[in-house]
Amino acid sequence: MASAPTHLVWDWNGTLLNDLHLVVSATNAAFASVAGPTVTAEEHRVQFRRPISAYYAEVLGRAVDAEEFGRLDTIFHDAYRSGLTTCELADDAKSAIESWQGTQSLLSMWFHEELLPAVETYGLTTSFRRVDGLRAAVGGGPKADHLARHLAELGIDGRSAVLIGDSIDDADAAESVGATCVLYTGGFTDAERLRASGRPVADTLTEAVALAGQLRR
Repeated sequence: MASAPTHLVWDWNGTLLNDLHLVVSATNAAFASVAGPTVTAEEHRVQFRRPISAYYAEVLGRAVDAEEFGRLDTIFHDAYRSGLTTCELADDAKSAIESWQGTQSLLSMWFHEELLPAVETYGLTTSFRRVDGLRAAVGGGPKADHLARHLAELGIDGRSAVLIGDSIDDADAAESVGATCVLYTGGFTDAERLRASGRPVADTLTEAVALAGQLRR
């Protein structure tokens, strides 16, 4: 018999943390360093994807190798850090977290050693059984392997988990471990792109949690 998920994995950037404006600004700082174009928030939401190097290559109109991506990624993160204090949680983030009846954790592609104090600053640490960020010098890749390790550390079978995130990559990662996913339209990806993927979509985090509790695996 199909059962509802008992564990919820939250995405951070663009989902619980409302940081689209900062991500776009930092992305433009990276593009400006190589005389690239300036992108708007809506252009970013339409084009952004992982691996991020592929997104950069599309916007710049040329190949971006690993060495150059590393430089651009450093510029992006330096610019992002400088504005991080301007970001707030999504309007209903705390109430959405509180509405979930099972266990919860957080998985982000932001650097682990910087993620932990950020989550603590927003008063969310005790809400999660585990918080994991990126444990590498350069990121930008898909989330799937990170999610598999995250669930393994928790001792949770992917089939009993659901992920709430704001990108197609979040859904791909969830499906790679047998989990389900609800996609949130308030983050980095255009709502029509999310709906076109065929996955469950919610316009608020509260709605996303309600949908997540109704999914069956």
